[in-house]
Amino acid sequence: MIPLFTAQPSGKNMEDANSSNPQSIGFTEKLKSWLSWSWTYICAVWFAMVLTMIYVLRSPLKLQDTLTSASVFLNTLTPKFYVALTGTSSLISGLILIFEWWYFRKYGTSFIEQVSVSHLRPLLGGVESSTTTGLFSSVNGEAEPRPKCKVWRNPLNLFRGAEYSRYTWVTGKEPLTYYDMNLSAQDHQTFFTGDTQQLKPEDTVMQKAWRERNPQARIRAAYQAIEMNHECAAAYVLLAEEEATTITEAERLFKQALRSAGKDINLLVYIKRRLAMCARKLGRIKEAVKMMRDLMKEFPLLGMLNIHENLLEALLELQAYADVQAVLAKYDDISLPKSATICYTSALLKARAVSEKFSPEAASRRGLSTAEMNAVEAIHRAVEFNPHVPKYLLEMKSLILPPEHILKRGDSEAVAYAFFHLQHWKRAEGALNLLHCTWEGTFRIIPYPLEKGHLFYPYPGCTETADRELLPSFHEVSVYPKKELPFFILFTAGLCSFTAMLAMLTHQFPELMGVFAKAVSCASYQ
Repeated sequence: MIPLFTAQPSGKNMEDANSSNPQSIGFTEKLKSWLSWSWTYICAVWFAMVLTMIYVLRSPLKLQDTLTSASVFLNTLTPKFYVALTGTSSLISGLILIFEWWYFRKYGTSFIEQVSVSHLRPLLGGVESSTTTGLFSSVNGEAEPRPKCKVWRNPLNLFRGAEYSRYTWVTGKEPLTYYDMNLSAQDHQTFFTGDTQQLKPEDTVMQKAWRERNPQARIRAAYQAIEMNHECAAAYVLLAEEEATTITEAERLFKQALRSAGKDINLLVYIKRRLAMCARKLGRIKEAVKMMRDLMKEFPLLGMLNIHENLLEALLELQAYADVQAVLAKYDDISLPKSATICYTSALLKARAVSEKFSPEAASRRGLSTAEMNAVEAIHRAVEFNPHVPKYLLEMKSLILPPEHILKRGDSEAVAYAFFHLQHWKRAEGALNLLHCTWEGTFRIIPYPLEKGHLFYPYPGCTETADRELLPSFHEVSVYPKKELPFFILFTAGLCSFTAMLAMLTHQFPELMGVFAKAVSCASYQ
Protein backbone atom coordinates (compact mmCIF):
# COMPACT_ATOMS: atom_id res chain seq x y z
CA MET A 1 0.00 0.00 0.00
CA ILE A 2 1.32 3.39 -0.95
CA PRO A 3 0.75 6.01 1.77
CA LEU A 4 -1.20 9.00 0.51
CA PHE A 5 -2.02 12.27 2.18
CA THR A 6 -5.13 11.88 4.33
CA ALA A 7 -7.48 14.77 4.92
CA GLN A 8 -8.01 15.67 8.54
CA PRO A 9 -11.15 17.44 9.82
CA SER A 10 -10.84 21.03 10.82
CA GLY A 11 -11.79 21.06 14.49
CA LYS A 12 -12.23 24.83 14.66
CA ASN A 13 -14.71 24.98 11.79
CA MET A 14 -16.66 22.04 13.17
CA GLU A 15 -16.88 23.73 16.55
CA ASP A 16 -18.01 27.00 14.97
CA ALA A 17 -20.71 25.17 13.02
CA ASN A 18 -22.02 23.37 16.08
CA SER A 19 -21.68 26.20 18.63
CA SER A 20 -24.48 28.38 17.29
CA ASN A 21 -27.31 28.35 19.87
CA PRO A 22 -26.02 25.26 21.70
CA GLN A 23 -28.73 25.21 24.39
CA SER A 24 -31.66 25.00 21.96
CA ILE A 25 -29.87 22.45 19.76
CA GLY A 26 -28.95 20.31 22.79
CA PHE A 27 -32.52 20.34 24.15
CA THR A 28 -33.99 19.38 20.76
CA GLU A 29 -31.54 16.53 20.30
CA LYS A 30 -32.21 15.25 23.83
CA LEU A 31 -35.97 15.37 23.24
CA LYS A 32 -35.66 13.46 19.98
CA SER A 33 -33.39 10.83 21.48
CA TRP A 34 -35.73 10.43 24.49
CA LEU A 35 -38.74 9.93 22.21
CA SER A 36 -36.84 7.35 20.16
CA TRP A 37 -35.71 5.56 23.30
CA SER A 38 -39.17 5.62 24.87
CA TRP A 39 -40.89 4.01 21.87
CA THR A 40 -39.09 0.72 22.47
CA TYR A 41 -40.26 0.50 26.06
CA ILE A 42 -43.78 1.72 25.28
CA CYS A 43 -44.18 -1.08 22.72
CA ALA A 44 -42.86 -3.64 25.22
CA VAL A 45 -45.29 -2.42 27.93
CA TRP A 46 -48.21 -2.49 25.48
CA PHE A 47 -47.37 -6.06 24.43
CA ALA A 48 -47.16 -7.18 28.07
CA MET A 49 -50.56 -5.57 28.79
CA VAL A 50 -52.15 -7.40 25.85
CA LEU A 51 -50.82 -10.76 27.10
CA THR A 52 -52.06 -9.99 30.62
CA MET A 53 -55.55 -9.11 29.35
CA ILE A 54 -55.75 -12.33 27.35
CA TYR A 55 -54.74 -14.37 30.40
CA VAL A 56 -57.23 -12.63 32.70
CA LEU A 57 -60.11 -12.92 30.22
CA ARG A 58 -59.39 -16.51 29.16
CA SER A 59 -62.51 -17.82 30.97
CA PRO A 60 -65.07 -15.19 29.74
CA LEU A 61 -63.69 -15.45 26.23
CA LYS A 62 -63.81 -19.29 26.34
CA LEU A 63 -60.33 -19.54 24.92
CA GLN A 64 -59.97 -23.20 25.91
CA ASP A 65 -63.11 -24.19 24.00
CA THR A 66 -62.00 -22.15 21.00
CA LEU A 67 -58.60 -23.84 20.95
CA THR A 68 -60.23 -27.27 21.22
CA SER A 69 -62.56 -26.51 18.31
CA ALA A 70 -59.64 -25.25 16.22
CA SER A 71 -57.68 -28.41 16.99
CA VAL A 72 -60.61 -30.62 15.92
CA PHE A 73 -61.00 -28.58 12.72
CA LEU A 74 -57.32 -28.91 11.83
CA ASN A 75 -57.45 -32.68 12.43
CA THR A 76 -60.20 -33.00 9.85
CA LEU A 77 -58.25 -31.20 7.10
CA THR A 78 -57.03 -33.35 4.21
CA PRO A 79 -53.52 -33.24 2.65
CA LYS A 80 -54.99 -31.49 -0.40
CA PHE A 81 -55.71 -28.47 1.79
CA TYR A 82 -52.07 -28.28 2.88
CA VAL A 83 -50.90 -28.63 -0.72
CA ALA A 84 -53.16 -25.73 -1.74
CA LEU A 85 -52.09 -23.66 1.27
CA THR A 86 -48.34 -24.08 0.75
CA GLY A 87 -48.65 -23.75 -3.02
CA THR A 88 -50.58 -20.48 -2.71
CA SER A 89 -48.05 -19.15 -0.18
CA SER A 90 -45.21 -20.05 -2.52
CA LEU A 91 -46.95 -18.34 -5.46
CA ILE A 92 -47.61 -15.11 -3.53
CA SER A 93 -44.10 -14.92 -2.10
CA GLY A 94 -42.71 -15.65 -5.57
CA LEU A 95 -44.67 -12.76 -7.06
CA ILE A 96 -43.42 -10.48 -4.28
CA LEU A 97 -39.86 -11.68 -4.96
CA ILE A 98 -40.16 -10.94 -8.68
CA PHE A 99 -41.53 -7.45 -8.01
CA GLU A 100 -38.85 -6.70 -5.39
CA TRP A 101 -36.07 -7.87 -7.72
CA TRP A 102 -37.42 -5.76 -10.61
CA TYR A 103 -37.75 -2.70 -8.36
CA PHE A 104 -34.24 -3.20 -6.99
CA ARG A 105 -32.71 -3.49 -10.50
CA LYS A 106 -34.59 -0.42 -11.72
CA TYR A 107 -34.29 1.90 -8.72
CA GLY A 108 -31.48 0.37 -6.66
CA THR A 109 -33.51 -0.11 -3.47
CA SER A 110 -36.13 -2.39 -1.95
CA PHE A 111 -39.74 -1.24 -2.33
CA ILE A 112 -40.74 -2.65 1.06
CA GLU A 113 -37.74 -1.07 2.79
CA GLN A 114 -38.37 2.26 1.06
CA VAL A 115 -42.00 2.30 2.19
CA SER A 116 -40.94 1.29 5.69
CA VAL A 117 -38.34 4.05 5.95
CA SER A 118 -40.59 6.71 4.38
CA HIS A 119 -43.83 5.99 6.24
CA LEU A 120 -43.25 3.72 9.22
CA ARG A 121 -39.96 5.08 10.57
CA PRO A 122 -41.34 8.55 11.40
CA LEU A 123 -44.23 6.89 13.26
CA LEU A 124 -41.79 4.80 15.28
CA GLY A 125 -39.69 7.80 16.24
CA GLY A 126 -36.83 7.24 13.78
CA VAL A 127 -34.47 10.21 13.43
CA GLU A 128 -32.44 11.04 10.36
CA SER A 129 -28.72 10.92 10.95
CA SER A 130 -27.36 14.43 11.09
CA THR A 131 -24.06 13.29 9.63
CA THR A 132 -25.51 12.99 6.15
CA THR A 133 -26.28 16.67 5.97
CA GLY A 134 -23.54 17.99 8.17
CA LEU A 135 -20.14 19.39 7.31
CA PHE A 136 -17.41 17.41 5.61
CA SER A 137 -13.70 18.00 5.53
CA SER A 138 -11.97 18.82 2.27
CA VAL A 139 -8.34 18.20 1.42
CA ASN A 140 -7.13 21.48 2.82
CA GLY A 141 -8.93 20.90 6.11
CA GLU A 142 -11.71 23.42 5.59
CA ALA A 143 -15.20 22.28 6.48
CA GLU A 144 -17.52 22.62 3.51
CA PRO A 145 -20.98 21.23 2.68
CA ARG A 146 -21.26 17.98 0.79
CA PRO A 147 -21.77 18.77 -2.91
CA LYS A 148 -25.14 17.95 -4.46
CA CYS A 149 -25.64 15.91 -7.61
CA LYS A 150 -25.67 18.57 -10.31
CA VAL A 151 -26.08 17.63 -13.97
CA TRP A 152 -23.64 19.28 -16.40
CA ARG A 153 -23.67 19.72 -20.16
CA ASN A 154 -21.34 17.18 -21.78
CA PRO A 155 -18.58 19.31 -23.36
CA LEU A 156 -17.96 16.67 -26.06
CA ASN A 157 -21.57 15.76 -26.81
CA LEU A 158 -22.22 14.25 -30.22
CA PHE A 159 -24.38 15.58 -33.06
CA ARG A 160 -27.92 14.25 -33.07
CA GLY A 161 -28.43 14.06 -36.84
CA ALA A 162 -24.95 12.95 -37.87
CA GLU A 163 -24.17 10.59 -34.96
CA TYR A 164 -27.00 9.75 -32.55
CA SER A 165 -29.59 9.27 -35.32
CA ARG A 166 -27.27 7.05 -37.34
CA TYR A 167 -26.90 4.81 -34.30
CA THR A 168 -30.69 4.57 -34.06
CA TRP A 169 -30.98 3.71 -37.77
CA VAL A 170 -28.48 0.86 -37.41
CA THR A 171 -29.49 -0.63 -34.04
CA GLY A 172 -33.10 0.48 -33.61
CA LYS A 173 -32.21 1.73 -30.10
CA GLU A 174 -32.59 5.25 -28.78
CA PRO A 175 -29.24 6.39 -27.32
CA LEU A 176 -30.74 9.44 -25.57
CA THR A 177 -33.35 9.48 -22.82
CA TYR A 178 -36.25 11.88 -22.79
CA TYR A 179 -34.91 13.43 -19.59
CA ASP A 180 -31.56 14.11 -21.26
CA MET A 181 -33.16 15.63 -24.37
CA ASN A 182 -35.48 17.75 -22.25
CA LEU A 183 -32.46 19.20 -20.42
CA SER A 184 -30.90 20.05 -23.79
CA ALA A 185 -34.11 21.74 -24.90
CA GLN A 186 -34.05 23.89 -21.77
CA ASP A 187 -30.38 24.72 -22.36
CA HIS A 188 -31.01 25.80 -25.95
CA GLN A 189 -34.09 27.77 -25.09
CA THR A 190 -32.24 29.68 -22.37
CA PHE A 191 -29.01 30.01 -24.34
CA PHE A 192 -30.37 31.20 -27.67
CA THR A 193 -33.55 33.18 -26.99
CA GLY A 194 -32.04 35.77 -24.63
CA ASP A 195 -34.39 38.46 -23.31
CA THR A 196 -37.99 37.28 -23.76
CA GLN A 197 -39.21 40.90 -23.69
CA GLN A 198 -37.50 41.67 -27.02
CA LEU A 199 -38.24 38.51 -29.02
CA LYS A 200 -38.58 38.79 -32.77
CA PRO A 201 -41.23 36.67 -34.56
CA GLU A 202 -38.61 34.12 -35.69
CA ASP A 203 -37.25 33.94 -32.12
CA THR A 204 -40.73 33.10 -30.86
CA VAL A 205 -40.95 30.28 -33.38
CA MET A 206 -37.54 28.97 -32.34
CA GLN A 207 -38.45 29.19 -28.67
CA LYS A 208 -41.35 26.83 -29.38
CA ALA A 209 -39.16 24.69 -31.63
CA TRP A 210 -36.73 23.82 -28.83
CA ARG A 211 -39.67 22.59 -26.74
CA GLU A 212 -41.02 20.27 -29.46
CA ARG A 213 -40.59 16.61 -28.61
CA ASN A 214 -40.83 15.39 -32.21
CA PRO A 215 -37.56 15.94 -34.18
CA GLN A 216 -39.41 16.53 -37.46
CA ALA A 217 -41.57 19.19 -35.81
CA ARG A 218 -38.42 20.96 -34.60
CA ILE A 219 -36.92 20.88 -38.10
CA ARG A 220 -40.12 22.23 -39.67
CA ALA A 221 -40.17 25.06 -37.12
CA ALA A 222 -36.55 25.90 -37.98
CA TYR A 223 -37.41 26.22 -41.68
CA GLN A 224 -40.40 28.36 -40.75
CA ALA A 225 -38.10 30.70 -38.80
CA ILE A 226 -35.72 30.90 -41.78
CA GLU A 227 -38.63 31.86 -44.03
CA MET A 228 -39.40 34.73 -41.65
CA ASN A 229 -35.75 35.78 -41.49
CA HIS A 230 -32.98 34.29 -43.63
CA GLU A 231 -30.45 35.46 -41.01
CA CYS A 232 -31.95 33.45 -38.13
CA ALA A 233 -28.77 31.88 -36.70
CA ALA A 234 -30.58 29.74 -34.10
CA ALA A 235 -32.54 28.00 -36.88
CA TYR A 236 -29.33 27.06 -38.72
CA VAL A 237 -27.93 25.74 -35.43
CA LEU A 238 -30.95 23.46 -34.98
CA LEU A 239 -30.66 22.19 -38.56
CA ALA A 240 -26.94 21.56 -38.12
CA GLU A 241 -27.55 19.64 -34.92
CA GLU A 242 -30.56 17.57 -35.96
CA GLU A 243 -31.12 17.50 -39.74
CA ALA A 244 -27.54 17.22 -41.04
CA THR A 245 -26.68 13.54 -41.52
CA THR A 246 -22.93 14.08 -41.95
CA ILE A 247 -20.36 16.17 -40.10
CA THR A 248 -19.49 17.98 -43.34
CA GLU A 249 -23.09 19.07 -43.79
CA ALA A 250 -23.31 20.11 -40.14
CA GLU A 251 -20.14 22.20 -40.54
CA ARG A 252 -21.63 23.97 -43.57
CA LEU A 253 -24.78 24.89 -41.63
CA PHE A 254 -22.76 26.08 -38.62
CA LYS A 255 -20.73 28.36 -40.88
CA GLN A 256 -24.00 29.78 -42.21
CA ALA A 257 -25.15 30.30 -38.62
CA LEU A 258 -21.86 32.03 -37.77
CA ARG A 259 -22.37 34.53 -40.57
CA SER A 260 -25.83 35.30 -39.19
CA ALA A 261 -24.98 35.35 -35.47
CA GLY A 262 -24.10 39.03 -35.27
CA LYS A 263 -22.95 40.08 -31.81
CA ASP A 264 -24.88 37.50 -29.81
CA ILE A 265 -22.15 36.14 -27.50
CA ASN A 266 -24.04 32.97 -26.59
CA LEU A 267 -24.55 32.06 -30.22
CA LEU A 268 -20.97 32.95 -31.17
CA VAL A 269 -19.44 30.79 -28.43
CA TYR A 270 -21.72 27.83 -29.16
CA ILE A 271 -21.22 27.93 -32.93
CA LYS A 272 -17.44 28.41 -32.79
CA ARG A 273 -17.12 25.54 -30.36
CA ARG A 274 -19.18 23.22 -32.56
CA LEU A 275 -17.17 24.29 -35.61
CA ALA A 276 -13.99 23.36 -33.74
CA MET A 277 -15.53 19.99 -32.91
CA CYS A 278 -16.45 19.50 -36.58
CA ALA A 279 -12.85 20.18 -37.56
CA ARG A 280 -11.67 17.68 -34.92
CA LYS A 281 -14.02 14.98 -36.22
CA LEU A 282 -13.00 15.63 -39.83
CA GLY A 283 -9.32 15.15 -39.02
CA ARG A 284 -8.24 18.80 -39.12
CA ILE A 285 -6.95 18.60 -35.57
CA LYS A 286 -4.45 21.45 -35.60
CA GLU A 287 -7.14 23.75 -36.95
CA ALA A 288 -9.48 22.57 -34.19
CA VAL A 289 -6.84 23.25 -31.52
CA LYS A 290 -6.29 26.76 -32.84
CA MET A 291 -10.03 27.48 -32.87
CA MET A 292 -10.39 26.27 -29.28
CA ARG A 293 -7.43 28.32 -28.07
CA ASP A 294 -8.76 31.42 -29.81
CA LEU A 295 -12.19 30.84 -28.28
CA MET A 296 -10.73 30.53 -24.77
CA LYS A 297 -8.72 33.73 -25.24
CA GLU A 298 -11.67 35.64 -26.67
CA PHE A 299 -14.05 34.60 -23.89
CA PRO A 300 -11.89 33.84 -20.82
CA LEU A 301 -14.79 34.21 -18.37
CA LEU A 302 -16.76 31.29 -19.85
CA GLY A 303 -14.75 28.64 -18.05
CA MET A 304 -17.92 26.90 -16.87
CA LEU A 305 -18.43 25.70 -20.46
CA ASN A 306 -15.35 23.46 -20.03
CA ILE A 307 -13.89 24.23 -23.46
CA HIS A 308 -10.52 23.19 -22.07
CA GLU A 309 -11.77 19.57 -22.01
CA ASN A 310 -12.28 19.74 -25.78
CA LEU A 311 -8.78 21.18 -26.07
CA LEU A 312 -7.23 18.44 -23.94
CA GLU A 313 -8.77 15.70 -26.07
CA ALA A 314 -7.57 17.30 -29.31
CA LEU A 315 -4.05 17.80 -27.93
CA LEU A 316 -3.92 14.16 -26.84
CA GLU A 317 -4.86 13.16 -30.37
CA LEU A 318 -1.89 15.21 -31.60
CA GLN A 319 0.24 13.55 -28.89
CA ALA A 320 1.29 17.04 -27.82
CA TYR A 321 1.85 15.95 -24.24
CA ALA A 322 3.80 19.07 -23.23
CA ASP A 323 0.84 21.22 -24.29
CA VAL A 324 -1.53 18.91 -22.40
CA GLN A 325 0.58 19.36 -19.27
CA ALA A 326 0.46 23.14 -19.71
CA VAL A 327 -3.35 23.08 -19.88
CA LEU A 328 -3.52 20.84 -16.82
CA ALA A 329 -1.23 23.19 -14.90
CA LYS A 330 -3.86 25.88 -15.34
CA TYR A 331 -7.04 23.89 -14.74
CA ASP A 332 -5.97 21.10 -12.36
CA ASP A 333 -5.97 23.50 -9.45
CA ILE A 334 -7.31 22.86 -5.95
CA SER A 335 -9.61 25.89 -6.19
CA LEU A 336 -11.23 24.79 -9.47
CA PRO A 337 -13.89 22.11 -10.03
CA LYS A 338 -12.55 18.73 -11.03
CA SER A 339 -13.75 16.33 -13.69
CA ALA A 340 -12.89 12.83 -14.90
CA THR A 341 -11.09 14.41 -17.89
CA ILE A 342 -8.83 16.47 -15.63
CA CYS A 343 -8.04 13.68 -13.14
CA TYR A 344 -7.58 10.83 -15.61
CA THR A 345 -5.59 12.91 -18.10
CA SER A 346 -3.22 13.85 -15.29
CA ALA A 347 -2.95 10.17 -14.38
CA LEU A 348 -2.33 9.24 -18.02
CA LEU A 349 0.59 11.66 -18.34
CA LYS A 350 2.25 10.35 -15.19
CA ALA A 351 1.55 6.72 -16.10
CA ARG A 352 2.93 7.24 -19.61
CA ALA A 353 6.30 8.29 -18.15
CA VAL A 354 6.82 4.91 -16.42
CA SER A 355 4.36 2.43 -17.93
CA GLU A 356 6.50 1.25 -20.83
CA LYS A 357 9.02 -0.42 -18.51
CA PHE A 358 6.69 -1.11 -15.59
CA SER A 359 6.54 -4.67 -14.28
CA PRO A 360 4.45 -5.65 -11.24
CA GLU A 361 6.89 -8.44 -10.32
CA ALA A 362 9.92 -6.16 -10.49
CA ALA A 363 8.10 -3.43 -8.55
CA SER A 364 7.18 -5.88 -5.77
CA ARG A 365 10.82 -6.96 -5.45
CA ARG A 366 12.57 -3.59 -5.50
CA GLY A 367 9.71 -1.29 -4.51
CA LEU A 368 8.31 1.62 -6.46
CA SER A 369 10.47 4.41 -7.75
CA THR A 370 9.46 8.03 -7.17
CA ALA A 371 8.03 8.37 -10.68
CA GLU A 372 6.09 5.10 -10.35
CA MET A 373 4.75 6.17 -6.97
CA ASN A 374 3.58 9.48 -8.45
CA ALA A 375 1.83 7.59 -11.26
CA VAL A 376 0.09 5.21 -8.85
CA GLU A 377 -1.00 8.09 -6.61
CA ALA A 378 -2.39 9.91 -9.65
CA ILE A 379 -4.36 6.78 -10.62
CA HIS A 380 -5.69 6.43 -7.07
CA ARG A 381 -6.72 10.08 -7.13
CA ALA A 382 -8.54 9.66 -10.45
CA VAL A 383 -10.30 6.48 -9.33
CA GLU A 384 -11.43 8.14 -6.10
CA PHE A 385 -12.97 10.97 -8.11
CA ASN A 386 -14.77 8.63 -10.51
CA PRO A 387 -14.54 4.90 -9.73
CA HIS A 388 -16.61 3.86 -12.77
CA VAL A 389 -14.03 4.82 -15.44
CA PRO A 390 -11.47 1.96 -15.11
CA LYS A 391 -13.93 -0.78 -16.11
CA TYR A 392 -14.60 1.05 -19.39
CA LEU A 393 -10.93 1.77 -20.06
CA LEU A 394 -10.02 -1.85 -19.32
CA GLU A 395 -12.97 -2.96 -21.48
CA MET A 396 -14.56 -4.86 -18.62
CA LYS A 397 -17.83 -3.12 -19.51
CA SER A 398 -19.14 -2.32 -22.98
CA LEU A 399 -19.31 1.32 -24.04
CA ILE A 400 -22.36 3.13 -25.37
CA LEU A 401 -22.76 6.54 -26.96
CA PRO A 402 -22.29 9.25 -24.32
CA PRO A 403 -25.32 11.28 -23.20
CA GLU A 404 -25.73 15.01 -23.82
CA HIS A 405 -25.54 15.65 -20.08
CA ILE A 406 -23.32 14.04 -17.48
CA LEU A 407 -23.17 13.76 -13.73
CA LYS A 408 -19.71 14.38 -12.33
CA ARG A 409 -18.34 11.33 -10.51
CA GLY A 410 -21.18 9.26 -11.98
CA ASP A 411 -21.45 6.50 -14.56
CA SER A 412 -22.60 8.97 -17.22
CA GLU A 413 -19.35 10.93 -16.89
CA ALA A 414 -17.37 7.69 -17.02
CA VAL A 415 -19.07 6.67 -20.27
CA ALA A 416 -18.43 10.08 -21.81
CA TYR A 417 -14.76 10.14 -20.78
CA ALA A 418 -13.95 6.58 -21.88
CA PHE A 419 -15.79 7.01 -25.20
CA PHE A 420 -13.37 9.75 -26.28
CA HIS A 421 -10.21 8.91 -24.31
CA LEU A 422 -9.89 5.11 -24.50
CA GLN A 423 -7.83 5.46 -27.68
CA HIS A 424 -5.36 7.79 -25.92
CA TRP A 425 -4.80 5.27 -23.11
CA LYS A 426 -4.25 2.51 -25.66
CA ARG A 427 -1.71 4.65 -27.51
CA ALA A 428 0.44 5.03 -24.37
CA GLU A 429 2.20 1.67 -24.19
CA GLY A 430 1.74 -0.05 -20.84
CA ALA A 431 -0.59 2.62 -19.41
CA LEU A 432 -3.62 0.31 -19.29
CA ASN A 433 -1.48 -2.43 -17.72
CA LEU A 434 -0.42 -0.05 -14.95
CA LEU A 435 -4.05 1.01 -14.47
CA HIS A 436 -5.10 -2.65 -14.30
CA CYS A 437 -2.50 -3.43 -11.63
CA THR A 438 -3.20 -0.48 -9.35
CA TRP A 439 -6.73 0.93 -9.65
CA GLU A 440 -8.42 -1.39 -7.15
CA GLY A 441 -5.97 -0.31 -4.44
CA THR A 442 -8.00 2.90 -4.19
CA PHE A 443 -10.83 1.07 -2.44
CA ARG A 444 -8.52 -0.07 0.35
CA ILE A 445 -7.66 3.57 1.02
CA ILE A 446 -11.36 4.50 1.21
CA PRO A 447 -13.19 1.60 2.88
CA TYR A 448 -16.31 3.70 3.54
CA PRO A 449 -16.65 6.04 0.54
CA LEU A 450 -20.09 7.39 1.47
CA GLU A 451 -18.98 8.52 4.91
CA LYS A 452 -15.36 9.59 4.45
CA GLY A 453 -13.37 10.85 1.49
CA HIS A 454 -9.61 10.82 1.07
CA LEU A 455 -8.57 13.45 -1.47
CA PHE A 456 -12.13 14.48 -2.38
CA TYR A 457 -15.47 14.80 -0.66
CA PRO A 458 -17.28 11.59 0.34
CA TYR A 459 -18.78 9.93 -2.71
CA PRO A 460 -22.32 11.29 -3.29
CA GLY A 461 -25.11 8.79 -2.77
CA CYS A 462 -27.44 10.26 -5.40
CA THR A 463 -25.45 9.38 -8.53
CA GLU A 464 -27.26 6.13 -9.30
CA THR A 465 -30.70 7.75 -9.53
CA ALA A 466 -29.49 10.60 -11.75
CA ASP A 467 -27.47 8.26 -13.99
CA ARG A 468 -30.50 6.04 -14.54
CA GLU A 469 -32.34 9.07 -15.91
CA LEU A 470 -29.45 10.16 -18.13
CA LEU A 471 -28.45 6.77 -19.56
CA PRO A 472 -30.64 4.57 -21.81
CA SER A 473 -32.51 1.62 -20.34
CA PHE A 474 -30.49 -0.98 -22.25
CA HIS A 475 -27.30 0.12 -20.46
CA GLU A 476 -26.48 -1.49 -17.12
CA VAL A 477 -25.71 1.43 -14.83
CA SER A 478 -22.52 1.08 -12.82
CA VAL A 479 -23.19 1.46 -9.10
CA TYR A 480 -20.63 2.50 -6.49
CA PRO A 481 -20.29 1.39 -3.80
CA LYS A 482 -21.75 -1.97 -4.78
CA LYS A 483 -25.06 -2.53 -3.02
CA GLU A 484 -25.89 -5.79 -1.31
CA LEU A 485 -29.24 -7.44 -1.93
CA PRO A 486 -31.88 -5.96 0.41
CA PHE A 487 -33.09 -8.10 3.31
CA PHE A 488 -36.64 -8.44 1.95
CA ILE A 489 -35.43 -9.93 -1.34
CA LEU A 490 -33.49 -12.58 0.58
CA PHE A 491 -36.43 -13.10 2.94
CA THR A 492 -39.02 -13.54 0.17
CA ALA A 493 -36.62 -15.82 -1.74
CA GLY A 494 -36.25 -18.05 1.33
CA LEU A 495 -39.99 -17.98 2.05
CA CYS A 496 -40.84 -18.85 -1.56
CA SER A 497 -38.35 -21.74 -1.60
CA PHE A 498 -39.48 -23.09 1.78
CA THR A 499 -43.22 -23.04 0.99
CA ALA A 500 -42.60 -24.54 -2.48
CA MET A 501 -40.64 -27.37 -0.85
CA LEU A 502 -43.48 -27.97 1.64
CA ALA A 503 -46.02 -28.03 -1.20
CA MET A 504 -43.95 -30.58 -3.12
CA LEU A 505 -43.42 -32.82 -0.06
CA THR A 506 -47.10 -32.66 0.84
CA HIS A 507 -48.06 -33.63 -2.71
CA GLN A 508 -45.58 -36.52 -2.86
CA PHE A 509 -46.05 -37.80 0.73
CA PRO A 510 -49.57 -36.73 1.78
CA GLU A 511 -50.03 -39.19 4.66
CA LEU A 512 -46.63 -38.49 6.23
CA MET A 513 -47.03 -34.70 5.94
CA GLY A 514 -50.59 -34.98 7.30
CA VAL A 515 -49.33 -36.76 10.40
CA PHE A 516 -46.57 -34.15 10.73
CA ALA A 517 -49.06 -31.25 10.44
CA LYS A 518 -51.38 -32.79 13.07
CA ALA A 519 -48.44 -33.36 15.40
CA VAL A 520 -47.34 -29.74 15.02
CA SER A 521 -50.88 -28.45 15.61
CA CYS A 522 -51.34 -30.61 18.69
CA ALA A 523 -47.98 -29.51 20.09
CA SER A 524 -48.81 -25.86 19.52
CA TYR A 525 -52.10 -26.06 21.44
CA GLN A 526 -50.83 -27.97 24.44
